[in-house]
Amino acid sequence: MKEILNDLIRHRPLSKETARQVLIDLASGKYNASQMSAFMTVYMMRAITIDELRGFRDAMLELCIPVKFDVPVMDLCGTGGDGKNTFNISTLSSFVVAASGQPVAKHGNYGVSSVSGSSNVLEYFGYKFTNNIDVLKKSLDEANIFFMHAPLFHPAMKNVAPIRKELGVKTFFNMLGPMVNPAFPPRQLVGVFSLELARLYGYLYQDLKKNFVILHDLQGYDEISLTGPVKVFTNQGEKILYCSDFGLNEVSTSDIKGGDTVEESAKIFMKILSGEGTEAQNSVVAANAGMSLYAGNNDLSIISSIEKATETLKSGRALECFKKLLSVQL
Repeated sequence: MKEILNDLIRHRPLSKETARQVLIDLASGKYNASQMSAFMTVYMMRAITIDELRGFRDAMLELCIPVKFDVPVMDLCGTGGDGKNTFNISTLSSFVVAASGQPVAKHGNYGVSSVSGSSNVLEYFGYKFTNNIDVLKKSLDEANIFFMHAPLFHPAMKNVAPIRKELGVKTFFNMLGPMVNPAFPPRQLVGVFSLELARLYGYLYQDLKKNFVILHDLQGYDEISLTGPVKVFTNQGEKILYCSDFGLNEVSTSDIKGGDTVEESAKIFMKILSGEGTEAQNSVVAANAGMSLYAGNNDLSIISSIEKATETLKSGRALECFKKLLSVQL
């Protein structure tokens, strides 16, 4: 590790294979806590290369517990790490997308740099995390969505998790999260915390056989915030979208703030899902859910996709989808 750290500090990039092997060694407990912390810290101060990102991704997928069903599932998530503390936009959007007819394989975790991640809010409502394939299949059949709590599907990362938690800031693992969904979804919407990372994702996803939308909100969010324009990368190319392109009004930063505790975040979550959200909250959920539906079916226009998401949210079907997921038992 000493040689690797020296190379990184001198801005010498790792090869794809070296990056893959380092991550496998990290996961196996080969390095001590100080070495692992130093390795993660380097990537907070210097840009990650495409080969490094590829190598880390390959290692994570190699080590994960796979979940593969013969259904064109979709994941929609952000990398986290934008430090904006919004409400649980991508998690809410996941239920809207599932209730709109697109099967969802949601991959998530506890919040690291935010108060409440997707796992925090689902756990608050009594959801029992599992990697039992039969339970996940039943969830998909009954609710059109299943949830994968990342630590249960990436058990090799147990050596890294405590250090990430102690650091409490984004690391390159935030960059990897959306890329290492154990369901290998052929459809995906990914929000990332920087324009540089969005470009890296756009480049890497061109090599994958999937429909994708990668986005970075130019106000610094890893999701569509409707506080300003969004840079979007798709199978067709790249462009900047404005609120008018979504058929929605611009909102303010305070309109999409999350709670200061998991309990507060959960209350906001349920209020929106129950049809009692503000116009701004509903619009932001519809924008992200709609872009996800667009990613899954480019035959739909962006506006019609968002209109479909809006109707699903207001109809109560997304709430019913959420309740079905919570009730699934073998």
